[in-house]
Amino acid sequence: MIRVMLVDDQVMVRVGFRMILETEPEISVVGEAADGIEAVALAARCAPDVILMDVRMPRLDGIEATAQILRGSSADARPRVLILTTFDLDDYVYAALRAGASGFLLKDAPAEQLIEAIRVIGRGDAVLAPSVTRLLIEEVARRPAVDPAQVAPGIADLTDRELEVLRLIARGRSNGEIAEQLYLGEATVKTHVGRILMKLDLRDRVQAVVVAYESGLVTPGDAPG
Repeated sequence: MIRVMLVDDQVMVRVGFRMILETEPEISVVGEAADGIEAVALAARCAPDVILMDVRMPRLDGIEATAQILRGSSADARPRVLILTTFDLDDYVYAALRAGASGFLLKDAPAEQLIEAIRVIGRGDAVLAPSVTRLLIEEVARRPAVDPAQVAPGIADLTDRELEVLRLIARGRSNGEIAEQLYLGEATVKTHVGRILMKLDLRDRVQAVVVAYESGLVTPGDAPG
């Protein structure tokens, strides 16, 4: 059972999401919040697996709420945050990913896409479309170059193969695609990904993408198509 919490300042949006999600036997809506302050308090009480988080809300926006929730959660009980927005993502992508969000979804996405995104995030993966990755790349490209060790000290501990896998993750490749490109078994790739996340102290592949571009391991010219 995937425990989901809804955060949006519009009641009808929350009602709509609840109606969609309650048709799925493996998804349970465990709470609703109308702004970021309510969300932070509620997340501590109801321990959701996945939080559907609006961006623009009164009192505390979704990005800061995400950061506070994840800072206040223990590693073994940290929820995954799926950012929901009706707006152009340019202003939010970088800040939300740095805050710890595991993906983005437009509010008008089809019901099946919402449900699949929750399932993906619920099992520990991430939802990051190539278009969002490109926005992230563009933002990082505007920033001054930094020492990779300052971004993630654990980069020095990655093997050559792990660096290769990390670069491919940042280019938007799935485990299956990485396995095919490197002539490895998919289970082996999954093991490499797990070790990369552990060594860099990252939550998921989205955070790995951020680190890969911020550290210069991948350049904007390598953007996924």
